[in-house]
Amino acid sequence: MSILFSHFFEKINQIVPLERDFTEVLESIAVKPKMLYFYGKMPKNVVKSGPTGAAKRPERPKTVAIVGSRHNTRYGEEVAYKLAYELGRRGVVVVSGLAFGIDSIGHRGCLDAGGTTVAVLGTAIGQIYPKAHTALAVEIIEKGGAVMSEYAPRDLGGFENAPMAPGEYLDANGRRTVAPKNAFLQRNRLIAGLADVVVVVEAALRSGSLNTATHALAQGREVFAVPGNITSPYSQGCNKLIAQGALPYTEPDDVLRMLFPEEYVKKQRKLQQMGLIGDSDTETVVLRALAAGARKGDEIMKVAQLPPEVFNQTITMLEIKSRVRSLGMNSWMLSQS
Repeated sequence: MSILFSHFFEKINQIVPLERDFTEVLESIAVKPKMLYFYGKMPKNVVKSGPTGAAKRPERPKTVAIVGSRHNTRYGEEVAYKLAYELGRRGVVVVSGLAFGIDSIGHRGCLDAGGTTVAVLGTAIGQIYPKAHTALAVEIIEKGGAVMSEYAPRDLGGFENAPMAPGEYLDANGRRTVAPKNAFLQRNRLIAGLADVVVVVEAALRSGSLNTATHALAQGREVFAVPGNITSPYSQGCNKLIAQGALPYTEPDDVLRMLFPEEYVKKQRKLQQMGLIGDSDTETVVLRALAAGARKGDEIMKVAQLPPEVFNQTITMLEIKSRVRSLGMNSWMLSQS
């Protein structure tokens, strides 16, 4: 490890889950960690305003786990980054595993939005894995997040009597060890346990991300999966999750609506007052695109992200309902009536 980075890893914090507001939720999972080790700072509770005149109360920050394939596609990268960025911008903590692929993209998107992210290692706390993500781990710590593990540091004094973590055993030389595959599978239960919602972006049929989803379901967490091309091996796991009852993820609002239902209701009421709620989702996005200033059909399709055939059908129905009126030459405006 370079001298440049070493000072970020000098202090190892050691806690039991109940000693931090952020980690106390791990007390409720089936196999709770006996001890946690981390660099940086655990996210703190945030103060939420109550009804007028009511006292403000601190609450655990909303937390979302973003997991997926180490061998992601461009599609997966775009989806994971946009989701993490929007969550970070909204103050939601993003949890993932620091791995190559979707995990690191999730951390990166959150950091770029100025948010807080937590990385859960499947290795001992003193062993950043993969080493190529040491700089990313430093940035997570530097920007107010944490890098954590339930595995005590190796070859450092003061931790000889640390409790054994799940999967750990003493080798022939009396040294702590754990099979890597077992360690990462155990790590997944912590990622799920820390989250209010788990989003699986891309996953093969045999994937650690599906293991995380299984833990999440067992722990009563909500699970979203990103639908993908049925011929892509990196979407087969997600498509299977959806077939088994996971919620399909299509946009950041899918998750934000679940995390902040009160705000979503207020937003819907405002849109209704402005006459921007249609009889279908496609009608609503077209009405909102027009309210945002789009006029030409091509502009509306781009803003609303609708294919031509869907747009044509939708705009025709809106015109029949007198919600929009034609200006000619495929230009439109909201009806004043």
